[in-house]
Amino acid sequence: MRRIVLAIGLAAVAQGAQAADLPDLSDLPILRGGFSGETPPARWEGYYVGGQAAYGSADMNFSGSNDALIARALGPNNIITGTAQSVGGAFGKLTTHQAAFGGFAGYNGQWDDVVLGVEANYMHGNFKGSSTVAPVPLTYVTPFSDGNYHTIGLNSSRTVSITDVGTIRARAGYAVGNFLPYVFGGFALGRADISSNVTITDRSAATLADSPSAPATVYTATDGISGKMLYGYTAGLGTEAMLFGNIFARAEWEYVRFVNAGADVNINTVRGGLGYKF
Repeated sequence: MRRIVLAIGLAAVAQGAQAADLPDLSDLPILRGGFSGETPPARWEGYYVGGQAAYGSADMNFSGSNDALIARALGPNNIITGTAQSVGGAFGKLTTHQAAFGGFAGYNGQWDDVVLGVEANYMHGNFKGSSTVAPVPLTYVTPFSDGNYHTIGLNSSRTVSITDVGTIRARAGYAVGNFLPYVFGGFALGRADISSNVTITDRSAATLADSPSAPATVYTATDGISGKMLYGYTAGLGTEAMLFGNIFARAEWEYVRFVNAGADVNINTVRGGLGYKF
C-alpha cells in the first residue's frame, strides 16, 4: 500500500514540474474570443438588382372568347345569332410551356429580422396558345322564326401570344441567418398579340331534308391586335441566400393572372436568379 501512495506522489510532483515549464497561453487572443468561426448574419436593407431565368406554363381557357366576333359577323337581329354562339362555346382549354428570362430591381427595409420591400420584376418569353373549333354543320329539326329549316356551320379560331410580363410587387420576408424566405403580391402587366377569325355558313330551306344541301350564306369576321397591353395580378413566394460579399441567389414561384388577354390566362413559373445588394 505504501508503495502505491509513494508512486502516486512521485507522479504528481513530476506532472507539476512539467506544467511549470510550459508557457502561459491564457493571454493569447484565440483564447480570449479574438477569433470566432461564426459569420455575422446578412443585412438585407438597401437597393438591389439582378437577373433571372424561368420555366413555366400558361393555362388558357378560350371558352366563349369569340362570341363578340360571331355577333359582329352576323350583324344585329340575325335569327341564327344565338345558335352560332352556342356552337362557338365549344372552345376549350389548353396548356403551353415556355422558358423565359429577365431581371429585377427593388428596395428592402429591415427591422430586426423582418424585411419589407417593393420590387419591379420583368420576364420575356412567348407563352402562346391557339384554339380552333370546326364542328360538323348542325341541322336544326324545328323551323326558325322565318319558317325555314337551317343547317349552321362555324369555323372559329383564336390565338394569344404573350411575350412580355412585368410585375410590381410588395414583399414581406423574415431573415434567418443568411437566408430570406419571403412572400409577395401585386399588379401584373403584359404585352400580347391576339388574333381571331370566324366563318359562319347558313343553309336554309322550306323542308328539313333540303336544308343541308341548300345554297349557303357565308358570314366572316376577323380581328387582330398587336402589342395589346394586358393587366392583372400576381402572387408567389421564394427565398434568397446571401452567398458572399453582397451577391445573393434567389429561387421562387410566381403566379400571374391576366383578365383581358382574349382568354382566361393563368401563368405559373419557377425561376432562379442572381442579384447584387448595394
